[in-house]
Amino acid sequence: MIPKSHSALSALWTFPSILLSAFVIAWAAEAAQFLMSQGLALAILAWLQTMPEFAVEAVIAWEAGQDLAKQHLAIANFTGSLRLLVGLGWPMIYFVAAISRRKLTAVKLDKEHSVEVFGLFLPIAYFVFIWWKGTLTVWDAIPLAGFYFLYLWVLWKIPPIEESEEAIEDLGFVPRKLLSYRGRTRVFAILGLFLAGGVLLFFTAHPFLNSMLALATSLGVSTFVFVQWVAPFLSEFPEKLSAFYWARKVSTANVALMNMVSSNINQWSILSGLIPVIFVISAGKIQPLRFDTLQEHEIILTILQSFLGFLLLLNLELQFPEATILFVFWIVQFLMPPWREAMIWVYTIWCGIEIVRLLLRREVPPAWVGLRETLARRFA
Repeated sequence: MIPKSHSALSALWTFPSILLSAFVIAWAAEAAQFLMSQGLALAILAWLQTMPEFAVEAVIAWEAGQDLAKQHLAIANFTGSLRLLVGLGWPMIYFVAAISRRKLTAVKLDKEHSVEVFGLFLPIAYFVFIWWKGTLTVWDAIPLAGFYFLYLWVLWKIPPIEESEEAIEDLGFVPRKLLSYRGRTRVFAILGLFLAGGVLLFFTAHPFLNSMLALATSLGVSTFVFVQWVAPFLSEFPEKLSAFYWARKVSTANVALMNMVSSNINQWSILSGLIPVIFVISAGKIQPLRFDTLQEHEIILTILQSFLGFLLLLNLELQFPEATILFVFWIVQFLMPPWREAMIWVYTIWCGIEIVRLLLRREVPPAWVGLRETLARRFA
């Protein structure tokens, strides 16, 4: 067995390697979005950008199947990733956009973005059932995957993205360079970058997890907390960087936000469904992942945060007070872990306030109108 001190020191190469693999995959994903339909592009882009997150979660689920004492870590990375996206990612997109425009104006979404907004609701609603029964089973992977493929099928109907000069200029140097090639050279260059990132991930994911656990032990920090926040922060960093880059311009700020929402959707559905499948394969028998009290609190806190995000996007815009609320609520439970149970009630009450506000308006939410119009237009 590798000494813990050696494993902790391996963070010096595993952390940068995970970060590099995430960047490589993100660069290829940003270029690949011009090879597919517009709505599908954001969904696939978000999925590809979160491949490092999937790789780390797969390793954690496999380890849990081999050692039941590690079951609690399977939920740590998943919940931390989702809470970072909504609590830090969404607000930061708003504030980057606001700073670039030099005024606190809303990030406005298009009507077709209603598909993403309601695509977020379905897996969240199902996860309330998962939380209630206290287990995550391989059978739960079926409806969760179904929600995701239904979401992709609807997005498939949206027209292709136009490869305009303005759209390409919004990309970083590496994706722009990839798109400067033509024909097969472009395709092979993008595939080559995906392959390089994937190979790096394959050889890094397992030692990355071990180095995190060893480092947490060396620092006297809870392994649950370390896996919950450090792993997703590193693996999602390139995704947030590209989203912040888009947020600088009025024309692409909504795309940046939808990129983050798409990441939420695939992690609530495909990523969460992946956990019990790999766990069962590793264990060699069909058995559920059972939640302890801490995990139940983490899951319901994550559900409520994402549900609040869904409610705030029903008006198809993200405003200053809404972005501030999401960030403040997240930073409180991040900096003050003992307050997390109290924050469950704070989120619950605020979700109730938002629902009452919707009812008092006595009008159909713009996102619902947009969803109906989009579906009618695409499936007529």
